[in-house]
Amino acid sequence: MKIVNVTAVYPNYQNVAPSWRTHFWQIVVRIDTDAGVSGYGYGGGGRAAVEIVNRHLSELVVGSEIDSVDDIAKLWDELYFQTIPYGRKGVAIMAISGVDLALWDLLGNAEGQPVYKLIGPRHKDNIRAYATGIDTEWYAEMGFTAHKFPHRWKSKKDYEVAIRRSEKARRLMGPDALIMIDTYMSWNRETTIRMASNLRDYNIYWFEDILTPDDLVGQSELRDTVNPILISGGEHEFTHYGFQNLAQSEALDLWQPDITWCGGITAGLRILEIAQEKGIPVVPHRGGEVWGLHLITSSMCDDLAEVLPGSQRAQKDNLWLGEPTPRNGLICLTDDPGFGVTINEEMLP
Repeated sequence: MKIVNVTAVYPNYQNVAPSWRTHFWQIVVRIDTDAGVSGYGYGGGGRAAVEIVNRHLSELVVGSEIDSVDDIAKLWDELYFQTIPYGRKGVAIMAISGVDLALWDLLGNAEGQPVYKLIGPRHKDNIRAYATGIDTEWYAEMGFTAHKFPHRWKSKKDYEVAIRRSEKARRLMGPDALIMIDTYMSWNRETTIRMASNLRDYNIYWFEDILTPDDLVGQSELRDTVNPILISGGEHEFTHYGFQNLAQSEALDLWQPDITWCGGITAGLRILEIAQEKGIPVVPHRGGEVWGLHLITSSMCDDLAEVLPGSQRAQKDNLWLGEPTPRNGLICLTDDPGFGVTINEEMLP
């Protein structure tokens, strides 16, 4: 197949709160071929990434022939090399992620195979899902056995807030549930150590993003101190090059690459190779979306996928149709070709 068109758009999101994190500035990438087969991808970076795809990456991709996974990997390397002057991390890699995922979807559609079969044998059927958010009662009612809640440090009163939320989560979810805390880079060394002590009765699985992703030494020094609680992170790291630095610094107990940001499935597979060599568990950020699920299903990723149900009465944008949804805390992929979803045309500009 020869690629004849590459287009990125920024969807018409309707339910937008005053934060980019409401929809993560996600873009849609479509790739068309001369064989009449198309593929869709999902990247980050908002309108800036749309410009990168449409004004630069498309020039590099159009005319390329894609007939195998190896072709996708070679094209990824070319896109990375050509964007080095302004890329290597951040928006440029988020744009490449959207293109990469569209290529995997394209190849899966062409071969009539789900993406996970292009990656390798199926290792997992019903994947354990964990719910991220604040509506703990609802998550428990839906049958989740794993839950992560946000905690943003503002003042010393937040020590008590963390205790109350941890107690509530453990009580509602049960003694065997996984309970995690996402700090979103708002803690420091003193806060992390004190939190580990204050919350020892609630068997917290991990503290996520306790420091900024640049403070690798600080995170590494905290690992032994807060053990057995894991120090996790990686959603703000990019490509296998970035994760190689994480491995060398021994900064994290558990990695959380975001497949729509870190460079797509191609980068995700390379990151997993490093993780496997180092014996580091991997739980993709937002792994309950189809892009992460296909990687989890056929790789050494942990049997754990993040979903973001929000709150029970919140309005949601249905950009992707046909996404698998958790049932009793478990989520399973279909064998539909590609990523197995279709785009909601009504949300495209």
